[in-house]
Amino acid sequence: VFTDPILPCGQIVAEHLSVPSIAFLQQMPCGLEFEATQCPHPPSYVPRVLTDLSDHMNFLQRVKNLLFDFLNVFLCDFVFQPYAKLASEFLQRDVTVTDLLSHISIWLMKIDFVFHYPRPLMPNMIFVGGVNCAHKK
Repeated sequence: VFTDPILPCGQIVAEHLSVPSIAFLQQMPCGLEFEATQCPHPPSYVPRVLTDLSDHMNFLQRVKNLLFDFLNVFLCDFVFQPYAKLASEFLQRDVTVTDLLSHISIWLMKIDFVFHYPRPLMPNMIFVGGVNCAHKK
């Protein structure tokens, strides 16, 4: 199943059919892709989205980044709770959104280190940064 995991309905179907899935995304809210792939993403070094911080942070900026990360975790639990409930009812077993996303075989990431900060990757995360760019004549 080729899916965009921002709404995990495609992954629920892939789990139900027991087929592999491929995720095509730029970035998940709250860093769920890092939690699902068990990829390191330390808030003291990697700036979070919408914080306007760079990779050179002082102590107070690192604290701000950490607090923003904690708020994102609680917000994501609230936002993705209906999908976890839907998946649990449909698959007839207790499942979380992170559990669903951890079964994705390949993550095609629409990012590039030219525009984003370098970060650790897992072997199944592949950068396809320019795949949706138009050719200039």
